[in-house]
Amino acid sequence: MNTIRPVSDLRNNFAEISKTVHETDQPVFLTKNGFGNMVVMSMAAYENLHFESEIYVKLQEAEREARETSRRFSSKDVLAAMRNAIEDV
Repeated sequence: MNTIRPVSDLRNNFAEISKTVHETDQPVFLTKNGFGNMVVMSMAAYENLHFESEIYVKLQEAEREARETSRRFSSKDVLAAMRNAIEDV
């Protein structure tokens, strides 16, 4: 369930909000005059969200490429390319 608090709580209850976002790994939604204004989350939750977004974008690119080309790779080809990339590092 979403935690929704007035934006004034950020100033008045910062420690409590910080504890909530770190313990739950969930964002706290802040409102101003009854309307959504901002979201506060822990750095770990933000980094995880950012990482998932990057993966999603790469998957979208791969799906678009798969639709636009007929080139396909076998699992053996992929594993060989991965091994070569690791050896080159």
